[in-house]
Amino acid sequence: MMTNEEYKSRSARSYKLLLIFAMISMTMMFAGLTSALVVSKSRPDWMKDFQLPFSFFISLAVIILCSVTMHLAKKAIQKDNRKATTYLLVTTLSLGLTFVYFQFQGFSQLFQNHMYPVGGSGSITISFLYVLVYVHLAHLSGGIISLLIIIYNHFKQKYNSSQFLGIELGAMYWHFLDFLWIYLFLFLYFFK
Repeated sequence: MMTNEEYKSRSARSYKLLLIFAMISMTMMFAGLTSALVVSKSRPDWMKDFQLPFSFFISLAVIILCSVTMHLAKKAIQKDNRKATTYLLVTTLSLGLTFVYFQFQGFSQLFQNHMYPVGGSGSITISFLYVLVYVHLAHLSGGIISLLIIIYNHFKQKYNSSQFLGIELGAMYWHFLDFLWIYLFLFLYFFK
């Protein structure tokens, strides 16, 4: 018969493994999308002088801060510092929403420069940019939903120094989203 501690340990490993498999599949999807972008670069209509909108630079800094605050929230709950954990989780949520705002500001900047993904003045380069950013935003929306659940559970006092699996899984996912945007940003910035 399994003790309660053994059950919690196995359950935690199972949840972490499921999250890792999900992140691997997301990585493969983005690898496929960026590979398609590499292949499409040889097209005659590819924009060689494309510059990323400045808002994407700001969003890069914001998502890195998201990862830092989520990591600090995990460390705070491990020390049973509920007040700091609350502050850091809410800050992470605010930064995540700020990231989304600057992503849409970047799209607005593209529109102001008459760079559309489809239509008569559309470009395959801009289409790829939209696909990559929107797919990342879809995954980020999952992160924001999970963060809302984590904050709710935190207010219900389900986390403490001995039980913080939800925050730990949330931190793993936010670090993954952070890494993913850094990869996409650097790829789009240097691959022209």
